[in-house]
Amino acid sequence: MKTDQPVLFESIAALHRAVGQPAPLHPLISIVNYGAVGGDLSHLANGMIMSFYKISFKTHFRGRIRYGQGYYDFEAGGMSFIAPGQLIRGIDEEADYEGMSLHVHPDLLRPYALGKAIRNYGFFSYTAAEALYVSEKEKQTILTVFNHIQDELNERIDSFSQDVIVNQIELLLNYSNRFYNRQFITRKAVNSDLLGRFEELLEVYFRDEKTLMAGLPTVQYLADQLNLSPRYLSDLLRSLTGQNTQQHIHHKVIEKAKEYLVADQLTVAEVAYQLGFEHPQSFNKIFKKKTSQTPLEFRQAFKG
Repeated sequence: MKTDQPVLFESIAALHRAVGQPAPLHPLISIVNYGAVGGDLSHLANGMIMSFYKISFKTHFRGRIRYGQGYYDFEAGGMSFIAPGQLIRGIDEEADYEGMSLHVHPDLLRPYALGKAIRNYGFFSYTAAEALYVSEKEKQTILTVFNHIQDELNERIDSFSQDVIVNQIELLLNYSNRFYNRQFITRKAVNSDLLGRFEELLEVYFRDEKTLMAGLPTVQYLADQLNLSPRYLSDLLRSLTGQNTQQHIHHKVIEKAKEYLVADQLTVAEVAYQLGFEHPQSFNKIFKKKTSQTPLEFRQAFKG
């Protein structure tokens, strides 16, 4: 029976059956080669939701890769990261590529520190448009880790296998972190443009006094305006400025607050409401944390 709902995969074995693959060698982890995927995949047209992690590694794209307003020479491949419960729209967006995907059930990681630490890898919250594009050298590094995991799965499972596999998964994630940091740097022109647009968004938001109606701008609001995921925006800003999105918002709040306090036309409570705070105490707390002075102390000091 056809449905317009995405297909839910509770197990890796169920995914293997759906894409015409033999049962996984281990119930909690597998690697699927895209070239081996077969059968009728039309039932996946409305997307998939999996109860496990998926790390997709496309080793080659046909054609140039567009990023922002330009093209970049990372045709060697790219990676994307999907966490349990996220919607994957369709089997894949690219029509012509080679590569593989690693599937890891959270139960494999639970006995290890990585079971909790994996939440700290922000790229699992990035969108498909924020994929990691790897150079030829980086591709070889990633392939080596994938091959080590596959070799371990192909060998007879023993008491050390799971430890070795989890260590390789953590190594893969750490390499991905390093390569994302490189990507932020190498796309400096595009990212600087995004930073400029972000700063303009904040400026217009406060200048038009949207805080009176909508309150302080949220990370989600700013990310939506830039067509980015909140986590990617924060990681990008941190790489460029050393501060995440929330810290940028607070910095702008303090700037505007100082303007109002110096003008001496509003009470401290009125300044707080003007900036979108429901309670003046919250405004006082943030202002003192950022300036080591209360708003009233700042106003009095400025008057001399």
